[in-house]
Amino acid sequence: MTDATATNEGITARYEETETERLLTFERDGATAAVAQNTEGYAMLKVRPTADGDELERYYGFDMALDHAAELLGVAPHDLPVPEAAEDMGM
Repeated sequence: MTDATATNEGITARYEETETERLLTFERDGATAAVAQNTEGYAMLKVRPTADGDELERYYGFDMALDHAAELLGVAPHDLPVPEAAEDMGM
């Protein structure tokens, strides 16, 4: 099984799959951000403030979704850890 959790610079990332979504959540000092994609893995990525929060924006590219998630956490995008299981998210 691939790694579903990663940490870097005080940021924890967790990847999980629900019945309908692939979900990557980030947490840093109580702040959260989430990137979601349908389970088939072909739809646009949705960025949310929390795993079950309202969608803020949609992106085709994983890098663009990570940029937005990093902005929500107040960190640089390259500081976000990405668990191995989530590396193939995006179109």
